[in-house]
Amino acid sequence: MFKVFKPIQYFFGLIYPDICEICNKSLAHGEKIICSNCRIDIPLTHNCNERGNSVEQIFWGRAPIVAAASYFFFTRGSNYRTLLHKLKYASRDDIGITLGLWFGNELATCEIFSDIDYIIPVPLHSKKLKIRGYNQSEKICDGLASALNKPVDSKTVIRSEFTNTQTKKNRMERWHNVSNVFEVKNPAKLKGKHILLVDDVLTTGATLEACCNAILSNVECRISIATLAFAH
Repeated sequence: MFKVFKPIQYFFGLIYPDICEICNKSLAHGEKIICSNCRIDIPLTHNCNERGNSVEQIFWGRAPIVAAASYFFFTRGSNYRTLLHKLKYASRDDIGITLGLWFGNELATCEIFSDIDYIIPVPLHSKKLKIRGYNQSEKICDGLASALNKPVDSKTVIRSEFTNTQTKKNRMERWHNVSNVFEVKNPAKLKGKHILLVDDVLTTGATLEACCNAILSNVECRISIATLAFAH
């Protein structure tokens, strides 16, 4: 069956070629999501080896994290914002997996992230998960896991309360919206471990702060943070 399907797949690839999500040009063989030129132009932060970087500073005095890093800058008007919009709202889970893999390859070179035990996505409430079909942060985790060779745990930390979207809320409104909505179902599993907590975009840090503190109030462990994008 594979020998029959492959020529058909190739034929449709000629008629409906995969295109770059940034410039809309056809992708060459081996390219995924975006073309090589647009990948070179991703506004990367390169901050995973920088202690006290601007991502970590977001959490100073708010959550006692070990380290934090983001893959690229999330700026107003940037074409790269569309990648996250499609990941979150257009059922493009492949974007999360691919970018997570690229980010994971970078984190693999950073000593501070070398002793991670579990990769945990910021959880969605079951109602939102049903609407969206998947947790976009978990898809990023899947990509990270492939690069870091670490397990993803999407069951231990849950979101117990449904909340409205954080979009268009200020920092204080975001914090109130997500305070006390996270629970740890099996604290013993995380005891003494180093957790990599993952989300798609870091803006005010309210959601990650609430999730971090919910975990740390239930179990003694270490937490680092990774997000695909950093709004600045």
